[in-house]
Amino acid sequence: MPSPYRALFAAPGTRGFSAAGFLGRMPLSMMGIGVVTMVSQLTGRYGLAGALSATMALSAAAIGPRISRLVDQYGQRRVLRPATLAALTATAGLLLTAHLRGPDWVLFVCAAGIGSVPSLGAMVRARWAALYRGTPRLHTAYSFESVVDEVCFIIGPIISIGLSTAWFPEAGPLLAACFLAAGVLWLTAQRATEPEPHPRGRRGDGTALRSAGLRVLVATFVATGAIFGAVDVVTVAFADERGHKSAASVVLALYAAGSCAAGVVFGLLRVTGAPERRWLLGVAAMAVSMIPLLLVGNLPLLAVTLFVAGLSIAPTMVTTMSLVEEHVPRARLTEGMTWVSTGLAVGVAFGSSVAGWVIDAAGARAGYGVPVASGAVAIAAGFLGYRRLRRPAAGRGGTVGHHSEREERHLA
Repeated sequence: MPSPYRALFAAPGTRGFSAAGFLGRMPLSMMGIGVVTMVSQLTGRYGLAGALSATMALSAAAIGPRISRLVDQYGQRRVLRPATLAALTATAGLLLTAHLRGPDWVLFVCAAGIGSVPSLGAMVRARWAALYRGTPRLHTAYSFESVVDEVCFIIGPIISIGLSTAWFPEAGPLLAACFLAAGVLWLTAQRATEPEPHPRGRRGDGTALRSAGLRVLVATFVATGAIFGAVDVVTVAFADERGHKSAASVVLALYAAGSCAAGVVFGLLRVTGAPERRWLLGVAAMAVSMIPLLLVGNLPLLAVTLFVAGLSIAPTMVTTMSLVEEHVPRARLTEGMTWVSTGLAVGVAFGSSVAGWVIDAAGARAGYGVPVASGAVAIAAGFLGYRRLRRPAAGRGGTVGHHSEREERHLA
């Protein structure tokens, strides 16, 4: 491992919470695509599969920031365990109902309950911020976490789709639930690195969404999430139409692999200049990279196209988290990071749902028009909100009053 990454783990406890976060984040890449695979196998209805995935994402968008706000207020251990128990109960209900061919409305109720899954990525990033706030190592830490996210998205779909197609339809989501339980229990057992809670009434009280800059990031990532949600669903259907449904996991893994490779390199760079400019460039790159999908006609070409498209994801996400730290109060950092994930979740819900209906009506190839259109919306939202990102509010984030120092020290 290159030295900048090795140096991250000099602090006690970092290896433990990072490993726990990796395990607990596996469901992020496994649950949605696992449900799509499971339902499409059991019913053949991609519209229903996409709608259930959308319901989970929308529920997470509604519940997730509130869970993270409680975490900021009371601490990770006191909040994550009961929230995870609720999510696991809902998952058990969803799998049982699907297995018994129960009514659709029960599936949707259970899918909504899965939205109480906590954002483990935000929890781990908050621990890194507490350790390395105001130092160049925080940029490397955020890059490392972005790589971990992408490794999850490389491994997760392969495991989830592979198990559901080769073993039994419910196998992928079931294993995802096991990973979630183990990851949360392991993370919350590590008290030494848990960030200090910030009870209400102290400075920084109030929702993180009061920040205009954060609202821009969230709005843009709604459109970006639609790209991700649509690509997942359409790729499964595209592979299915060509008689190689299980190959979808490999194709989606290459999409994540492109992002992973870019994230590793980005973490080694000493980046300079305004982070909001890099962020806007990254959003534009993600959008433009969707256009070639309209021209692909086979799985090998699709795999190459998605790998190239993935190169812009991790650097954009790293820069986004740095911008969140600039624009939200330190006492609401976990909530602020979760709002970005919420924007993505809303977008994933919209993209997967619309893509499912397009596939049912016009076929998989036409479904790739959904991420192309979503990319155009992301570019528009980024340009319209760019000025707000250039003006971090005073008294915000972990590097308050040090924006120029941040650039001088090469933090993203």
